Amino acid sequence: MKVAKFGGSSVANAKQIKKVANIIKSDSSRKVIVVSAPGKRFSDDVKMTDLLIELCYAKQQNQDHDLQLQNIMARFQEIIEDLGLDQSISEDIQQTIEKYLQFDISPMAQLDALKSIGEDSSAKIVSAYLKHLGLNASYVNPKEAGIFVSNEPGNAQLLPESFSRIYKLRERDGVSVVPGFFGYSENNDLVTFSRGGSDITGAILAAGTKASLYENFTDVDSVFAVNPNFVENPKDITVLTYKEMRELSYAGFSVFHDEALIPAFKEEIPVCIKNTNNPEAPGTMVVAERDSTDQCVVGIASDVGFCSLYVSKFLMNREVGFGRKLLNIFEDEGISFEHAPSGIDDMSVIFRDHLFTPEKEQIVIDRIRNELHVDTVSIHRDLAVVMVVGEGLVNTIGVAAKATASFAKAGINIDMINQGSSEVSMMFGVHAVDLEKAIQSLYKEFFTEDESNLTFPSAVARGHQ
Repeated sequence: MKVAKFGGSSVANAKQIKKVANIIKSDSSRKVIVVSAPGKRFSDDVKMTDLLIELCYAKQQNQDHDLQLQNIMARFQEIIEDLGLDQSISEDIQQTIEKYLQFDISPMAQLDALKSIGEDSSAKIVSAYLKHLGLNASYVNPKEAGIFVSNEPGNAQLLPESFSRIYKLRERDGVSVVPGFFGYSENNDLVTFSRGGSDITGAILAAGTKASLYENFTDVDSVFAVNPNFVENPKDITVLTYKEMRELSYAGFSVFHDEALIPAFKEEIPVCIKNTNNPEAPGTMVVAERDSTDQCVVGIASDVGFCSLYVSKFLMNREVGFGRKLLNIFEDEGISFEHAPSGIDDMSVIFRDHLFTPEKEQIVIDRIRNELHVDTVSIHRDLAVVMVVGEGLVNTIGVAAKATASFAKAGINIDMINQGSSEVSMMFGVHAVDLEKAIQSLYKEFFTEDESNLTFPSAVARGHQ
């Protein structure tokens, strides 16, 4: 049995949903289907989830929200009409929205309820269309599917007892269409996962049903070795391990929410990333283990929006508990850190920039000076992280040398180097303005033999001035 998840681009309009239906019809083992909210139909379009968020905020601020409601219903109405479905579906969606608008609950709970409308309505529409085509299909609410979660609005965590309930989906006849992104608390409250949570739902259902394969349909043929915004026609990746995919997802690969595959990872369910618009393409397999190859590096990922706090103190290494005390300050201030490379007398802590506001910065620096009596403390913003990823790193000599040499050739200064304890990745911190050159230089080093034919997109072509 397979679980297949279809992303926002796959259910953006009726044309795309027809492709989804053909994919489901082509393989009778696709028994559990997870759908996202309708995504963008074109580059300047607005995702359904964002429309629903706008509606919620307008309601909560006592503003006129008729226009937002009309825009939402117009999107759903267009899909329903183009698929030739009964108008009762549209009426049901509007009634659900109006019910949630009138809920006397906390603002966060109301936001969760309204955000869920996108996925919930997609599931109702897709299941109805499959029935329209003669398939034995049914809409299955997440509660009915067995998805029970912690009551943390916008950040739900699956409760372990859910898995035994989810397994019963195997007993259902026909195709079960389940909305992604949300579950229910034990008190029957609707609660959403973090943004991008439909991927999480798909992985949960694949793990819970002990699926033979979890297919994640998106709008690309495969995972690429590097972001195609930086390198034209980059090499695709045919097989990745779970560890490699996790590292790549964290460091900016947009195929998956970075927590999405964890349930599937734990149950060692193979995952295949495929293209709704080209379902015959083999896609990228994500597995527990892959055969070793001569290509030790499988991908290069990157992300911006980091800052680094640097602390120096003579004989730091002899001061028992210094690192704990430093990190406790961040914990007290509610700031999570990403990396903490250290030396004998110094230590750096890397954060997501949005967590380290100017107000927090002053508080943290004052506490470090007053409580830890350091010699130097400084903040460096506008940092980008570039990650070289591959299971083969642990057994390959010279990867760091090749990477640093490529930066030197491009005239890029490295602010930080960190070898992850997982031995699957090597991370470099560079100035954000040097990110493009850094990625292109690394790609030349690890993925090309003939650099004379290598081309990179221009800034204008990528939409940057």
